[in-house]
Amino acid sequence: MTTLADRPATALLVVDVQQDVVEGAQDRDAVVANIAGLVDRARAEDVPVVFVAHADEGMPRDSEPWQYVPEVQRRDAEPLVHKSWGDSFEDTDLEDVLAARGVGRLVVTGAASDACIRSTLHGALARGYDVTLVADAHTTQDTTGWGNIAPADIITFTNLYWAHTGAPGRTTAVVPTTEVAFHAES
Repeated sequence: MTTLADRPATALLVVDVQQDVVEGAQDRDAVVANIAGLVDRARAEDVPVVFVAHADEGMPRDSEPWQYVPEVQRRDAEPLVHKSWGDSFEDTDLEDVLAARGVGRLVVTGAASDACIRSTLHGALARGYDVTLVADAHTTQDTTGWGNIAPADIITFTNLYWAHTGAPGRTTAVVPTTEVAFHAES
């Protein structure tokens, strides 16, 4: 269980599901549909949904490419964490947002699998969170031109790697969208 005291809640973390980040990404439509379905389920189950948006020189804040995709839209009352590093915790208010909601467990979705998702997974684990990666709700673009492996292989590797990652006093898991449980089973 989480090493964070008095933090029994779970939150759905939606990382960088922005126009430019998921454009042309592996299985984009299916992944975005899975994320949208999880957002709807979390809202219906009164689970906090926290959105994260990356901005940098190539994707300035509030520009069209920076906007979240139309299928996954944040409600005004839901937090939006602004970041400029891969790890969603690094130099952001994410920890404060989660602490205010008593969150000690994260269900992680979004993009890009080989960058911001992996960085955020590790950032959460190192900070004491239990972390579940949704196997079919993260994606990445094709960066084979820069020497990377194929996007489908990146996703497979990320799922395999996270399924075998752990730390004392914390839990990690990889589950498909259909098996996500926001509340502990009695």
